[in-house]
This record gives sequence, structure tokens and C-alpha cells, in this order.
Amino acid sequence: MNTQKTPQILRYLVGFGILVAQLQAQSEAVIEVAPKPESVTIWTMFQQGGWAMYPLFAFSVAVVGLAIYCGMLIREKRFTQPEATNDLHKAIQSGDSEACLAACNAHEGYMTRILEIGFQTIKEGHASSTAVNEALEERASKVLAGPLVFVQYLQVVASVSPMMGLLGTVSGMVKAFRNIAAQGLGKPELLANNISEALITTATGLLIAIPALMAYFYFKNKYLAASSGIYEQIGSMTRLMAKNGMVNEGNKSA
Repeated sequence: MNTQKTPQILRYLVGFGILVAQLQAQSEAVIEVAPKPESVTIWTMFQQGGWAMYPLFAFSVAVVGLAIYCGMLIREKRFTQPEATNDLHKAIQSGDSEACLAACNAHEGYMTRILEIGFQTIKEGHASSTAVNEALEERASKVLAGPLVFVQYLQVVASVSPMMGLLGTVSGMVKAFRNIAAQGLGKPELLANNISEALITTATGLLIAIPALMAYFYFKNKYLAASSGIYEQIGSMTRLMAKNGMVNEGNKSA
């Protein structure tokens, strides 16, 4: 009885082993045939984003360049010029407008460029406090407007980047609906490319706008602090000029 069942069990085991080997071979063949998933890189996302990625790339370069330039341009020492204070004080105490102009020329910066017009006004014979203050205010508005222009450019990029991304989104959705109208919903892979284009441009626009807006408020606050410091310095210089007789307190020119 046992001798008759043994060959039967062996046949079952051999058949089961053959079946397992066939299933394993089929699964390996399916794995070999199945395409490998494509790796997603920044370049592939840039290509999927379409035409809108080119202006967005230009905006990203502009943000980096403007941030670096504003960092070099808007520095408190560049505005208040502490290294020029001693020379200016000595020149003002001497009461000589020529010495004051020479001190301004020796130290190039925002404060000396503003004070230069005040000393030039005194040299021309308009030594009243009204004439000198008006000249200083006119020059200050012109000199201090220069650094602020580049800070405002950051705000422009922060405002335009999301709109450019939205324009790329609209372009991608228009292409998707055109594919639906032409080929129906039978090929979802065609719609996936257009939808990915729309989403990538939107995300890229936001990724550019957020740091641009943060940089704008940072440099704007830094500019306001530096400009208030320069007005304080100029006020101190004008009071010193009045103390040493370079400026008359009356409204008439000397």
C-alpha cells in the first residue's frame, strides 16, 4: 500500500515543481518586458513645462542677480559713511566751503553726495538755512531714489512670476482640451503631458515669487533704516554748519 502511493506522491511533487518554475519564468518575462519608470530631473520638468519655463528661468536669474546687487548696494555704512565724519567735522569747523567740498570728494558715498550740494550752495553765496535745506532735500530725493529702484524690481518680479506661471497653466489646459476634442478620452497619456505642463509652470512661478517677495521686504526695510540714518547724519551736519557760522538762520541769502 505504501509502495504504491510513493510513486504517485513523487509525480505530484515533480508536477508542482514544474508549475512553480513556469510561473517564475513568466513573472521574470513580464518584469523584463515592463518599461522602467523614467527618472524625473529638473531638466525633464523644464522640458515638460513648455515655453513658459524660458521667461520663468529668466525671472529666477533676475531674482538672484537683484538680491546680490541690492545686498552690495544697500549697506548702512554706504549711506551714513562713518569714515567721513571726522573729516567733515573738521572742514565744517574751519568754516571753509572749499575744504568741505574737498572732504566730500575724498569720500564717495550717498551722504557726501547730498552734502556736496549744500556746500556748493553756500559757496555760491546762498547761505540761508532755507536755501541750504531746500538744496539738500532736492539732492537727497535724487540720490536716495537710485538704490530704491533695484529694490522695486524685486517686487516687479514677485508680481509677474505667478502671472507668467498662470499663463503657462492656461496654455497647458488649452492643449489638453484640444487633444480631447481631437482624439477623445481614449489616450490619457496625451492629457497627462498637458496637465503636467500646467502644474509645473504654476509651481515654478510660485517658487520664484515667494523668495522674490521675501527679498523685496528685507531690502526695503534695510533701505528705510539706512535712509533714516543718513537724514539723521545730514541734520547733525547742518546744525554744525549753523553753529560755525556757515549757515544763517534767516530766510535771506547772505
